[in-house]
Amino acid sequence: MTSSRTHIFRLLKWGRTLAKHGALRDIEKHKTTPPQVRRLFRIARLGTIQPKTPNYSAALQAIGPAAIKLGQTLATRPDIIGAEAARDLLQLQDNLPPVAFKKIADEIEASLGKPISALYSHIDPDPVGAASIAQVHRATTIEGKDVAVKVLRPGIIKKFTADIETYEWAAAHLEAMGGEAKRLRPQLVVANFRRWTMRELDLRREAASASELAEHMENVEQFEIPAIDWDRTSGRVLTLDWVDGIKISCRDDLIAAGHDLSDIANRLVHTFLKQAIEAGYFHADMHQGNLFVKADGTIVAIDFGIMGRINKKARFWLAEILYGLTTGNYKRVAEIHFEAQYVPNHHIMEEFATALRAVGGPMRGKPVSELSVGDMLDGLFAITRDFDMETQPHLLLLQKTMVMVEGIATDLNPEINMWDASGPYVKNWIRGELGPEAAIADRINSDMDTLLMLPDIVRRLDAQLPRQGGAPPPPPVADIELLWEKRKAGQGGGFLRYALTATIAAAAGAGALWMIVS
Repeated sequence: MTSSRTHIFRLLKWGRTLAKHGALRDIEKHKTTPPQVRRLFRIARLGTIQPKTPNYSAALQAIGPAAIKLGQTLATRPDIIGAEAARDLLQLQDNLPPVAFKKIADEIEASLGKPISALYSHIDPDPVGAASIAQVHRATTIEGKDVAVKVLRPGIIKKFTADIETYEWAAAHLEAMGGEAKRLRPQLVVANFRRWTMRELDLRREAASASELAEHMENVEQFEIPAIDWDRTSGRVLTLDWVDGIKISCRDDLIAAGHDLSDIANRLVHTFLKQAIEAGYFHADMHQGNLFVKADGTIVAIDFGIMGRINKKARFWLAEILYGLTTGNYKRVAEIHFEAQYVPNHHIMEEFATALRAVGGPMRGKPVSELSVGDMLDGLFAITRDFDMETQPHLLLLQKTMVMVEGIATDLNPEINMWDASGPYVKNWIRGELGPEAAIADRINSDMDTLLMLPDIVRRLDAQLPRQGGAPPPPPVADIELLWEKRKAGQGGGFLRYALTATIAAAAGAGALWMIVS
């Protein structure tokens, strides 16, 4: 088990890097930040020269691969880090210097159990992309098929595991401070981060995710998922069809190729809604680097390391919330929040509806270009605080992806209105799923299921009854022994020794930096 001393040294080291990029300033000043955290931030930035404008993305890139992935997770949490930081982190580029091809070749042969010559007739030693977890090479199979080969960085699993342990340690101590820190549930944030990251570190899981999404989207026109080459895929190597197309971020190239950008933007929005609301399974990393447009206008998605899943009940509520906001039915949106138990019952539903109207009213009917995303997010998260809403981890990925899709759609068509673009789709889905015929069919199926479950319910009532609300059971969080618990038990010298160690380390770092600068 990693010692508390090691965690503290890691956090101080990372904290100084964040401080040098000005990334601690706004969090330190925020009124909800616990005083203990403020003091640690002051220690971390001793002797640093900070830029006027914080550069969160650069700070996390400087810390390393796990921090990059954590930053992408925190981009879903403007309630924790602020709207400005969240927007900055959405632009976080997951680019690192590539690993030498000799090491990559060794990894391929060790993982697939065959020499490269028996797998590929050619593989380009220069990668087309190098990220924090893996890098991608273009290749041709011995059968003559063009493919992309994704390979994990050697040693990356061990590195991520160590860093995540420190994130868990820090989150446990932060949440134990109570107040706003407890409501934001940082331990669950890190628990979900661990789960997502461990999935990304298993490329066979990524292959399975791509295959499942392809099945859900099989009948969707002009949307494509590359086919998986299962014979050349393992836990550390993924081989899939090569994509010939224009990156969706290359606006000028798309126009030059004769594509209708407005049509692409609308299809992208509808495709995402189909994944999230209809299938309940969606690509959760739909940034510009993961989307291409083929010559015939087909949108192709790649990189399936991060996927989101929403159960049917939560999808019903989500669809009704979206439709309620598009039509201005704030009362129904408020009712759903109470039905789903997102808002505690001691609050008044009508007051919550009025609060929603205050945020949603000014946005209706306006193009994205006329809206302040920052003001909107500030308003929404003020509501969550005022009404004691706990974070819903199962919706965090959805929130992040919606922001990503909106950003891409706006780049393609600055006049697009996300409410107007999504409204007809959501309305038709609700009509199909919640109309009279669907309601009768669901009731029959539900009653039959209940009858079949009766024997089990009688025997194991507590285990078989479904939980209230749309959230799935949360993932288990790490069992962390807190520093002040050790102090009470008389172990390890207590919190004061750790604090003293941290202070001395910070002072030493500040002195060293001062000598360098001088």
